[in-house]
Amino acid sequence: MAERYDPRRIEAKWQKVWADERTWEVSNDEAPDRPKAYVLEMLPYPSGEPHIGHLKTYSVGDAVAHFRRRHGYRVLHPMGYDAFGLPAENHAIKTGQHPRESTEASIRKFQREFREWGISIDWSREFGTHQPEYYHWTQWIFLRLYERGLAFRKEAPVKWCPNDATVLANEQVIDGRCERCGAELEARQLEQSFFRITDYADRLLEDLRTIDWPPYVVTMQENWIGRSEGAEVVFRCEELGVDYPVFTTRPDTLFGATFFVMAPEHPDIFKLNDSPEVHEYVNRALTESVEERGAEHKEKTGVPLGRTVTNPVTGEEIPMFVADYVLMEYGTGAIMGVPAHDQRDYEFAERFGLEIRRVVAPADSDPAASLNEAFLGHTENERLVNSGDFTGMPAPEAKRAITAWLAEGGLGKSAVSYRLRDWLLSRQRYWGCPIPIVYCDGCGTVPVPDEQLPVELPEIRDYAPKGRSPLAAAEDWVRTSCPRCGGDARRETDTMDTFVDSSWYFLRYCDPHNDRAPWDREVLRRWMPVDQYIGGVEHAILHLMYARFFVKALADMDLLDIQEPFARLFTQGMITREGAKMSKSKGNTVSPHEYVERFGADTLRSYILFIGPPSEDADWQDEGVGGVYRFLSRLWTVAAETAERTSPEDAVDGAPSDLLRKAHWAIDKVTRDMRDRFAFNTAIAAVMELVNEIYRARESAPPGHMRFAVATAGSLIFQFAPHLGAEVYELMTGRRVWEEPWPEADPALLVSDEIQLVVQMNGKLVDRVAAPAAASREELEALARGSDKLAARLNGKEIVRAIVVPGKLVNFVVR
Repeated sequence: MAERYDPRRIEAKWQKVWADERTWEVSNDEAPDRPKAYVLEMLPYPSGEPHIGHLKTYSVGDAVAHFRRRHGYRVLHPMGYDAFGLPAENHAIKTGQHPRESTEASIRKFQREFREWGISIDWSREFGTHQPEYYHWTQWIFLRLYERGLAFRKEAPVKWCPNDATVLANEQVIDGRCERCGAELEARQLEQSFFRITDYADRLLEDLRTIDWPPYVVTMQENWIGRSEGAEVVFRCEELGVDYPVFTTRPDTLFGATFFVMAPEHPDIFKLNDSPEVHEYVNRALTESVEERGAEHKEKTGVPLGRTVTNPVTGEEIPMFVADYVLMEYGTGAIMGVPAHDQRDYEFAERFGLEIRRVVAPADSDPAASLNEAFLGHTENERLVNSGDFTGMPAPEAKRAITAWLAEGGLGKSAVSYRLRDWLLSRQRYWGCPIPIVYCDGCGTVPVPDEQLPVELPEIRDYAPKGRSPLAAAEDWVRTSCPRCGGDARRETDTMDTFVDSSWYFLRYCDPHNDRAPWDREVLRRWMPVDQYIGGVEHAILHLMYARFFVKALADMDLLDIQEPFARLFTQGMITREGAKMSKSKGNTVSPHEYVERFGADTLRSYILFIGPPSEDADWQDEGVGGVYRFLSRLWTVAAETAERTSPEDAVDGAPSDLLRKAHWAIDKVTRDMRDRFAFNTAIAAVMELVNEIYRARESAPPGHMRFAVATAGSLIFQFAPHLGAEVYELMTGRRVWEEPWPEADPALLVSDEIQLVVQMNGKLVDRVAAPAAASREELEALARGSDKLAARLNGKEIVRAIVVPGKLVNFVVR
């Protein structure tokens, strides 16, 4: 009788083999005679211990890495830690340790558990972003950006806690108060460092078409960049002699502008009005999030500034206000209020009793209708009314004509505006990469020379914020010599945003031990771009945008040969429990370590990928974990029995049995699920079906067929349960599964229960999707409509009808 499945023994055995033989390491010196595959998961924050989300991300990545290796690719699959920043510093504060100590303790936990999980990492390339060997080159990149004017300093609004006397990040604000002491926050202007990412707005937008990313991520990036075409119009405050530009996509409504509103963050607010009322309003507004301020049904509030500006087309003096519904994130931080044609402006005008003047109307409306009626939304076919010499013009023509008239008089111009803002990288925190800048009374702002890098983070035991950057307390460190004149100078005491560290780490993995440069360009040519990037959708905007910016800027400096860092992106769904996001406060977290101790890493990895499509959220169920454990136990048992009852010399011959056909069906099914759509859950289900068939046939199938089917099950499950897969395959063949090519299904033995459905749009091929051969017309149409590639091509277009040819194609007629 076969011994009981013992995952602890099996997993320890193979982990030792892989560690001793350094199986997953790949050399940069290896001849590039095979295609490369750079598979990368977003590096984790090492705060605390790994959680179930880490295991899901790396289980997905590991399945992809193994699949590529067995298809003949040279696979780079590295690992590191996003070790600087708030997550690590807050964890240190919570544990009472120094950030370096708590971070390195967390890294040791990650190392131990990732090895216990059997993740096929090239550990020779491992690093943490907090190591001087790494941030030396982060500072080097900063200096290259500084030399090109892409790193600069300017004043910016911050959230200030008067009690703790410190700047707070958004995540440290709760209901407008400091999370630590509960004090109500104030708004302040502080000079800080920025990266000029806005210079790359158009390229960041245009190059989204060159990469294979989920359509919803592309849309999120497009919306964040927020490109709009319109006009920049100048409103002059004669009392102060200052021009205030605004951006508008509707210059045709200028004659309806009856007031002027500025964002609370606007740097001129207190120059216009320094009253306590304005200060109080601005402080209160800046404690709210952008989402709260922009909420559709939020009551409109504001404070008159007691100043006026001149409407450039009417010559009228219109009142100025500060209001929280105007954001610095878009346009110039000021808007013209056109209450007859903008819902938010209308609500504001109603609140403050301001004039509402209609200046566009439907082309077929009664010209005698009141021109001072309440709000009227825009229609597709409009003409101007009550607009001087432009009255009667169609709105599109009037936009161009009014913009040209403004340009002639120096009162405006055609313009493109972006929602994207320059990247604020200064952090008034201790645990981060020091900014390599010094300040000299004689020479001004001076970059640290390359030969003096890295500027190492000093050891500070009391690193809690106290009204200034904690580094300012390290007076011996702050005092330095000016690199230009040799006189007294002061180091910059802010540290860099942790997103800076994670915006280039994927380049360093390619050449992690280079101490002469951040990378060897020839080495990068071997590996970049990343072929498959994997991580959470929560990073779909900032991290991905910043990494794309870095790559483009470095390419412009002739330091890289690529324009995009990540050729293909996969975003995995979240694992919930009892229908809610896991959190310690809710008591619904899952400790991977505890489950590995009970069931083994293979069970946990397989369950996570079997629970549902990996791109979607899924709810954790302990019963499901037990079910996967029983499946793996059955595979082990039947493998052990087959090893005892059959011989390696037993050939796969004779008439094809049902079991042999099922094994080839499983090869075909898993191959397509892995290759075409990351359908790991259905791939695992196919192996389960094969194991069920093996049990049914174990008394009747020819011995050679049994060994082949069991070996096939081990080969196919290896991507998800690598330890058991390796053990089963070795039992059946005496060989190492990861050294074997991916199995190929014999077409002559396949009885397909699926078709490849062709998806067309206006007669042109868009995609191919798997569909049941017996599916109805309605089912085929529904499957075709679910194509991500179709959704990307539609981009707002309307499907008029669907033409379904059963068993062949679905053609969508679109307009």
